[in-house]
Amino acid sequence: MLKDLVYCCRSYRRFYQEDRIEEGTLRELVDLARMTASTANSQALKFRLVYEEEECGKLFPCIAWAGALPDWPGPAEGERPSAYIVICCDLSLGKNKMWDEGIAAQTIMLGAVEKGFGGCMIGSFQRSQAAEVLGIDTERFSLGLILALGRPKEEVVVVPVKEDGDVRYYRDEKQVHYVPKRALEDIIL
Repeated sequence: MLKDLVYCCRSYRRFYQEDRIEEGTLRELVDLARMTASTANSQALKFRLVYEEEECGKLFPCIAWAGALPDWPGPAEGERPSAYIVICCDLSLGKNKMWDEGIAAQTIMLGAVEKGFGGCMIGSFQRSQAAEVLGIDTERFSLGLILALGRPKEEVVVVPVKEDGDVRYYRDEKQVHYVPKRALEDIIL
């Protein structure tokens, strides 16, 4: 059921790194995104699959992991993503495809959850360094999002927003990750 997938689709940042995601699985996830809406039907998004351990290791340092957790440098070795999908825009087909990127990313994440994986959509990364590591031509492609994927190794709990309105996510001493969400009544005008 879609509701179950959406409610289970959280941002995970720690994974069972040894539980690899195969190229075929990543291709299936991108195929889901291929069938979604596209601005002016331009279909300008392209996807770079990263699943080999060595290449994953080279991409990892390009990524900023959790803005609300400034003292956390990201997942430790053994808890890093086992794959990534880098969403790019083919500038020869269009530009400024942020909506397309969001639609594609969420579709991929829902597909990942259905397959027992999880991930995190990351917009904060060193684009030129990532492009160089992955051999992406930045004259032709802009890098929009990195989807970090793997089998989740952490517990993510949705909690109500506190009375002070603070929506920043946080972790407790056991590293349980808490994500405040506004109530339905608070978001409907």
